Amino acid sequence: MDTWVWILIVVAVVVVVLLVVGAMATSRRRRTHLRDRFGPEYERTVDGTGKRRAAERDLREREEEHDQLELRPLSPASRERYQHDWEALQAKFVDRPQVAVTEADALVTDVMRERGYPVDDWEHRSALVSVDHPDVVQHYRTAHSISERSVTSGANTEDLRVAVVSYRALFKELVEDDAHSPN
Repeated sequence: MDTWVWILIVVAVVVVVLLVVGAMATSRRRRTHLRDRFGPEYERTVDGTGKRRAAERDLREREEEHDQLELRPLSPASRERYQHDWEALQAKFVDRPQVAVTEADALVTDVMRERGYPVDDWEHRSALVSVDHPDVVQHYRTAHSISERSVTSGANTEDLRVAVVSYRALFKELVEDDAHSPN
């Protein structure tokens, strides 16, 4: 073979190696970004799908859809009203815990609606919330599960207490998010 053929082969091999190394570096950067952004939600999604690539695709799709949302901070008046409503439902828990859980679910949904989250489908809503609030979205799932169970098969007072505490974790983040930024 001629020298120029060997040179072409070496160049082709080098290009292929560089492409493979570049693809691996890009994949590693994406994975690191997703782990950093989603925290515990990353592992939950990987465990739930059983396949890392499918989970990462799902998380990237959540990010892309979330980026299309027009999320807005609450006005100081809305923030104060929601805080007052939360205090009222907590006081109601003592005498009517199931009602307090139902109201907590509705209040969190109202805050999300006002902030600009789609609220029609619970699974979709929780997936989008996981983009900004990955550390508390599991609390939201727990609270929602208990809330549904309390309507269908009943839940004991301790379960209902856990639900309210779990709703509160997301509620606080949604209400306090952007609290110090100008509107």
